[in-house]
Amino acid sequence: MDANELRDKTPDQLRDELANLKKESFNLRFQQATGQLENTARMRTVKRDTARVKTILNEKAAAAASEA
Repeated sequence: MDANELRDKTPDQLRDELANLKKESFNLRFQQATGQLENTARMRTVKRDTARVKTILNEKAAAAASEA
């Protein structure tokens, strides 16, 4: 997931994306705990994507606050 793609999305779309990433993160942690996780690198990418989405949401919130 590219940060430029995320900047084109609306805050509502970003919140939906964040919810999906959190669900995926939960599922990956569950798979790891039960020994079923095959692609361990996916946990890292999901964690970083979550951080990207949160960063973009904060940027948009700060921009909206400075405009008002």
